[in-house]
Amino acid sequence: MNEEKEQIRTPGIWIWLGHEAWELGKVLIISLAIVLPIRYFVAQPFIVRGASMEPNFEDREYLVVDELSYMLRQPRRGEPIVFRYPRDTREFFIKRIIGLPGERVELKNGRVHVINKTYPEGFLLEEQYLGPPNRPTRPDVSVILGDGEYFVLGDNRDASSDSRVWGVLRRKLVVGRVVFRAWPYDRIGIISAPFLKADSPGK
Repeated sequence: MNEEKEQIRTPGIWIWLGHEAWELGKVLIISLAIVLPIRYFVAQPFIVRGASMEPNFEDREYLVVDELSYMLRQPRRGEPIVFRYPRDTREFFIKRIIGLPGERVELKNGRVHVINKTYPEGFLLEEQYLGPPNRPTRPDVSVILGDGEYFVLGDNRDASSDSRVWGVLRRKLVVGRVVFRAWPYDRIGIISAPFLKADSPGK
């Protein structure tokens, strides 16, 4: 009798297991449908390599890069961005936007000068995020940016390969802006771009 009861119950167990497997499968499918588009089209992780962005971004920090914003608007001055290295697009760099399309950027006397339509006489960029603030930027460079071209610099000006070395960054190489630091745990938080204003006349 016991054997008979067990034989009757067994099909029920398989039906229950099949139902649970189907429910789990639906959850996985829905999760992938949500996560994959976010991962590939909205945000993606990035691990900092090197010291070019110290003291704001340090080696081995885990960052989240927002890819969606730049589909809706243009990059802004002061934003830290991740992009494909112009000399080898298989590599990814992180730098800060300093010059925008149509502007002239001049590095002289250790400071960043920007000339544009709003400031035809130019202005000095106030860079409080550097360590120390307004740390000298060398060597002297003068660049006129065309459409879709940006001038980017590392925050650690003495240890950064950036637009001073390899030239302007084209818009098509920009992946997105850094919006969140996920590691280390004691530095977790949202990344806000600084408000960069004219410090004084640049001429």
